[in-house]
Amino acid sequence: MDNFIADLPFVKLPVEKQKILIVDDDPSILELLNQLFQRKGYECRTAENGKKALELLETSPFTIVITDLIMPKIDGLELLKMVKESWPDTDVIVMTGYTKNFTYTDVIRAGASDFVHKPFTLDEIEAKLQRLIKERQLRHTLKRLSVRDGLTDLYNRRFFDHKLKEEVVRARRQKYPLYLLLLDIDKFKEVNDQEGHQEGDKVLVSLADTLKHSTRDHVDMLFRFGGDEFAVIIPYAEEDQAVAIAERIRSNFSKNVPLAVTLSMGLAKLDQAQEDPEKAIKKLFSEADKALYSAKKAGGNKLVVSKGS
Repeated sequence: MDNFIADLPFVKLPVEKQKILIVDDDPSILELLNQLFQRKGYECRTAENGKKALELLETSPFTIVITDLIMPKIDGLELLKMVKESWPDTDVIVMTGYTKNFTYTDVIRAGASDFVHKPFTLDEIEAKLQRLIKERQLRHTLKRLSVRDGLTDLYNRRFFDHKLKEEVVRARRQKYPLYLLLLDIDKFKEVNDQEGHQEGDKVLVSLADTLKHSTRDHVDMLFRFGGDEFAVIIPYAEEDQAVAIAERIRSNFSKNVPLAVTLSMGLAKLDQAQEDPEKAIKKLFSEADKALYSAKKAGGNKLVVSKGS
């Protein structure tokens, strides 16, 4: 109990890890920049032309591309346009010695984040890279804050609505099972009333931590709607697997929280036979919500699985 009451750490936003792709048909430029960025601790790959660069991007997307303009097969301007079409979140720095052929305005209009004249100094290109990374981190942080719950760092309700639609469409297209689990903390109001909202917040953070450690990493998606309402989207799972995930959450939460709170949960499966995707989404949520209500009505601390309608 004393350990639980101790102050919980604030959620720290993760720093985006930079992965840089250098594209140039001059081997000396590739080696020079690769050594510089490797020394600075960045993950770095090189490509001798635009075609090779696209092959690398297809297998493992990069956060930043630094490319020459004049190259065989696919030139830098064409590469820039293709990167911005297929990987819009990837920033591109363009390098060229042919300033009469390409202006700063040309490449910025094409989607480049910055422009470097050849010959350049290492200090110059490093400064441009650092400025770009700071801008990326700001965008990354703002984007994360817009879709995350501030207390638990789980995804928020607004992102849930977007993600559920996306996952339902994908599950219907690829014909794999999809489950929705809704959760509610039993006797949470009593915790807030008797122990105070600070203790209530600790219960919420503890549940978020339990969800993260009881579900499949990079597969199941976790959300906080607000208050003591949470949700988990569970793709690629049969009923017994989805039930096992839910029961693991319920069991681990009881072990982690030394207060008289438990979980009520409602689980529902996506109806693949429903032709209208919007109706399929509404039905999935409605069935999970009804199952959750049944669990609460039965006294809580249990999972109810919807049998559909």
